[in-house]
Amino acid sequence: MAPVAVAQPTDVLSNKLDKLHLAAKPASESKQPDIEYHPDEAKWKARTARRLVEDPSLPDTPLPEGFPKVLESPLVWEGKDWTDEAQWTYQLSDAQLEEIDAALKYFHGLEKPLGHVNQDNFPLPKLGPILKDLSRELHTGRGFFVLRTIPVDSYSREDVIIVYAGVSSYVGNSRGVQDRDNGVIAHIKDLTETHPAKTIGAPAYTTDKQVFHTDAGDIISLFALETAAEGGTSRISSSWKVYNDLAKSRPDLIKTLSEPWPFDGFGRDPSYKLRPLLFSEDGKVIIQYARRLFTGFLGLPRSTDIPPITEAQAEALDTIHFLAEKYNLGLNFQKGDIQYINNLSIFHARDAFTDTTEKKRHLLRLWLRNEDLAWKLPQPLEEGWQALYQSATEDEERFAFEPEIRAASRGKGGEGGKYV
Repeated sequence: MAPVAVAQPTDVLSNKLDKLHLAAKPASESKQPDIEYHPDEAKWKARTARRLVEDPSLPDTPLPEGFPKVLESPLVWEGKDWTDEAQWTYQLSDAQLEEIDAALKYFHGLEKPLGHVNQDNFPLPKLGPILKDLSRELHTGRGFFVLRTIPVDSYSREDVIIVYAGVSSYVGNSRGVQDRDNGVIAHIKDLTETHPAKTIGAPAYTTDKQVFHTDAGDIISLFALETAAEGGTSRISSSWKVYNDLAKSRPDLIKTLSEPWPFDGFGRDPSYKLRPLLFSEDGKVIIQYARRLFTGFLGLPRSTDIPPITEAQAEALDTIHFLAEKYNLGLNFQKGDIQYINNLSIFHARDAFTDTTEKKRHLLRLWLRNEDLAWKLPQPLEEGWQALYQSATEDEERFAFEPEIRAASRGKGGEGGKYV
């Protein structure tokens, strides 16, 4: 982690990072590089070649202080290492599904708001310990698993959300706030038929391809209420594998990723925030970023009144995407499956897809944290995590039953909202 990011008052730190970012940028880089949300492989290769010609010493750049030369862990893998989905899929038995159904009935008998769904109020005496073991796999093993299969058609929308929250509470016992008004569940669904493009600022609400990125939070969970008629493959990739590749061949890009970047606020206050994408903390490398915050997307184009990213940052964005793509694993996401991934060490993406009248892709999402197994966070992420996991009480948590666009993902043609 860069020394400037240690325990400074927020306003002083922001000013220092701002000066560092702007001072490091030559006049030739005073405008946004030629880069869009969808990575262009030809432009990436051309930019890489140009930068290496301009400075052949880039591959000899020392790694930033505290960053390891190589990561050795089960979290380091590539797609070809996995040959059978039984390696990462846990199949629920009939007895376990009956236990889940009994837990749902028990919760209903309590007559409590949905925010009270937890291990105590959704008892799974036999399945619960298994789910806790699977959560350890997220934190110290390969970093992902799929739970198969919840019979979604057997439940109402409210009940399927209760089941999802209840089962997931054994994987991560804290739910993160994803939207204003303390919304803790998100719907990932194409909304372009009902919402103008100018109101949509994230690919989650389209049929478009989602490039490799991370969300907010420790654990990202996706629950398939329905799959697409065609396409929509869910893809994951080890960021630790990508790190090892870069540390060996392009350590200068590790340095670039560990320095301050201007995250677009898309007209909100503040207009942008500065922080690194990559951190080394407690023996672990953590990456947190979404490409659209540096390129814009659809109804949220990149703001023109904030600092542009640099050519080095543009190359780094493309490089981590194409390396993640090279090493990715495509998951056979079926209706009723719940996917859990370690969001601090694994990228995720999605192929473009096609819906039909009869079959429309629809996922639910939770941002989870396991307070017993959670990794130590770098200081620049702590404030955001507190907002995620400590800003809403059980009585305040809101569960949307129908799809809605998060405030932070609304296009400028729609109603604005706070950072989430």
